[in-house]
Amino acid sequence: MKLGMNLLLWTGGVTSEHFPLLARLKATGFDGVELPVFGGAPAEYKPIRAELDRLGLQCTTVTVLTKETNAISPDAATRQKAVEWLKTVVEINHILGAETVCGPFHSALGEFSGAGPTADEKKRSADVLRAAAEFAKQANLTMAVEYLNRFECYLITTAAQAVELVKAVDHPNLRTMYDSFHAHIEEKDPAAAIRTVAPVLAHVHISENDRGTPGSGQVNWDDTFTTLSEVGYDGWMTIEAFGRALPDLAAATKVWRDLFPAPEDVYTKGIKFVREQLGGTSTRVG
Repeated sequence: MKLGMNLLLWTGGVTSEHFPLLARLKATGFDGVELPVFGGAPAEYKPIRAELDRLGLQCTTVTVLTKETNAISPDAATRQKAVEWLKTVVEINHILGAETVCGPFHSALGEFSGAGPTADEKKRSADVLRAAAEFAKQANLTMAVEYLNRFECYLITTAAQAVELVKAVDHPNLRTMYDSFHAHIEEKDPAAAIRTVAPVLAHVHISENDRGTPGSGQVNWDDTFTTLSEVGYDGWMTIEAFGRALPDLAAATKVWRDLFPAPEDVYTKGIKFVREQLGGTSTRVG
């Protein structure tokens, strides 16, 4: 099992100013970090790779699609932009030495049609993801597509829908992931949801129901960790939380109040909680 920390708690784009943070996370005991990849050219990520290597940190990444790169757009040119962006993401991941890129790159984040997903939209998404996954194969990169809750997307919002999409893409480099925050909203039974995605599970986000410190809220962590163990999951467990430090990101994640005293509270108490859960000695975070 590898423990990671998602850097979206601090930034939407890592630069050298965040290198001291990387060192603190390494000192806290994290095996790696999850880097946001929302823009930029592959070469711009080389200094980050060098620092990760210097610290002995591994990484995963997270990316999204926008209105301009929407994989389910009826406009072919927009869908092609989605393919090209995801290819760039693959190149960036290759520079970073990442083994997994996750995120809701099945469709544009926060874009809604006013109705449920159509068969055409599902096919468009699968076609874009299949092309991206074939490119990812060359970089030995796994793409873990993420289902979100109904307030952030409409194409896939459940474990069953995520598995359906993975099967439609039908490519070994395209799998899915489990995020406890989204599942807390959309699934009736977290254990059942994990069992549903287990055959194609490639990544896990440990995220509390209010996006704060893991172990301080309402997520059914006992069932979550027990079931992940039962299905034999041994990949990344990455803590994901959001704060108000970045106004644009706070607006996108709908964070309107402080959910924890300080970011340090999230990653220090969070990693302790996860380790206790994995060791079967968990207690609630105060």
